[in-house]
Amino acid sequence: MARGRDETPDERADRRWAELIQEIRVAQTGVQILFGFLLTVVFTPKFADLPSADKTIYIITVALGASATGALIGPVSFHRIVSGRRIKPQAVVWASRLTFIGLVLLLATLVSALFLVLRVATHDEFVPWLVAGVVTWYMLCWFVLPLWARIRYTTMDD
Repeated sequence: MARGRDETPDERADRRWAELIQEIRVAQTGVQILFGFLLTVVFTPKFADLPSADKTIYIITVALGASATGALIGPVSFHRIVSGRRIKPQAVVWASRLTFIGLVLLLATLVSALFLVLRVATHDEFVPWLVAGVVTWYMLCWFVLPLWARIRYTTMDD
C-alpha cells in the first residue's frame, strides 16, 4: 500500500512552504494585533500609576511581543533573501524553526500580557492560578495534542 504523496523533493518543499506560510499568517495576525495594543499602553494615563513590578512585567511583555513578531516575520525575510538560490528545502527547515520559536515567544507574550492585565484588574491572589490554567490550556492545544497525534499516528516508515 502506497503512503504519502508522489512528489519530487522540490514539489514537497513548495507544498511545505505554502503550508507554513498559511500557518504563519494566522500567528502573525495575532501577534501583530497584540503587539500593537501593547505599544499603546505606555501612553495611557493609568500607566504612570502602575507599580514598578507591573511596569517591569509590561516591559518584559513588550520585549517578548517584539521578539515573537521578529521570529514570525523572519521566514518571509529568509525566503526573500534566499529566493532563487535553489535551497527551498533548507529554507523550509529554517523557516519552520523560526516559526516554532515565534510560537513559543507568542505563548510567553500572551501569558505575560494576561498576567499583567489580571494583576491590574483584580489584585487577587488567584491571578497566578488562573494564568497557570490558561498556560496549561495553551500547552495542551499548541504542543501536547499535536505531539500526541504525531506519536500516535506516525509510523516508523514515515
